[in-house]
Amino acid sequence: MDTQEILDELLALLGQSDAIIRTEALGGGGGGLCELKDKKIFFVDSDSSTSDTADNCGRAVAKMIDIEEIYIKPEIRRFIEEQKIELT
Repeated sequence: MDTQEILDELLALLGQSDAIIRTEALGGGGGGLCELKDKKIFFVDSDSSTSDTADNCGRAVAKMIDIEEIYIKPEIRRFIEEQKIELT
C-alpha cells in the first residue's frame, strides 16, 4: 500500500468520525487537526508532501478514534500506532 492509499484510508476514517476535512494551501506544514466551536476540523495542506500529510492525519486519527473498537486494515492500524508512539 503506498502513502497516498494510506492517506485516503486515514481521511476516510476521520470523515466517518464526523471530522470536517478541508484542503488549504498552508505553506507545507502538512496541516493538522483543530477544534473550532465544538467541531473537529482536519486541514490538509495542499503545499505539503503526501507523507507529511499522512503523518499528521495518522496522529489525528490516533487522537480521535479508539482503533481497538473498529476494524481497520492491518497496514493502516500499524501506521496509526506508529503515529501514536510519536505523540508520547
